[in-house]
Amino acid sequence: MEWSDDAIVLSSRAHGETGAILELLTRDHGRHAGLVRGGASRRIKPTLQPGNSVHVGWRARLEEHLGSFTCELARARAGELMDSRDTLTGLNAFSAMTSAAMPEREAHATVFAGGEILLDEMMTGDTAHWLPLYVRWEAGLLEALGFGLDLSECAATGARTDLIYVSPRTGRAVSRDAAGIYASRLFRLPGFLMGNDNDQAHGDEIAAGLALTGHFLLERVLRPHGKDMPPARIRLDAIVPESSKS
Repeated sequence: MEWSDDAIVLSSRAHGETGAILELLTRDHGRHAGLVRGGASRRIKPTLQPGNSVHVGWRARLEEHLGSFTCELARARAGELMDSRDTLTGLNAFSAMTSAAMPEREAHATVFAGGEILLDEMMTGDTAHWLPLYVRWEAGLLEALGFGLDLSECAATGARTDLIYVSPRTGRAVSRDAAGIYASRLFRLPGFLMGNDNDQAHGDEIAAGLALTGHFLLERVLRPHGKDMPPARIRLDAIVPESSKS
């Protein structure tokens, strides 16, 4: 068995004296692990850092085996992403959430494509810009896994305007008028999830977006499989821009 694909490095850990176990998010083969022989070497190790994009080849005798990877660097991001606290926090959250939420070897090309865009935007260093993209990526992850939010119309009235809340039970949008006395029990729906420009997202909207997608990932994806929210994802809350929080 063998294949080749494009991938993003999620994690790498030592295996034996010279090898490494590499976990990747691939475009056409999902979240996939494999052994890199010589992965601990000075020559190969820099390629295997989280956040880098690689061209990868996988080979195994049987499909269910761990198999081995060969990797060629396609885009180096790790050094730049690890250079600041905020972007390192974002990279760790992306890697941890992908590992926790995505089933092994189940292809979701849109999640991979969104991850490439997100990591490239993280390299700008502007948290007010890439954090909304991160929330959108998580919303896309929910969609890919079959738990997408329904933000097209109000769950109660069918209205398509003034949608500012989301039901924590159904994941459907709720209008201002329909929320009534129950508004405090609903999640706030940030404008950037409705297609508004990311650059207009303020700190309170970003925080609302993280709370919204985080809730549904935890309740619909992680907890049913006995998992908790990754600590790396929780740490994203600490880097929401303070100057514009309400």
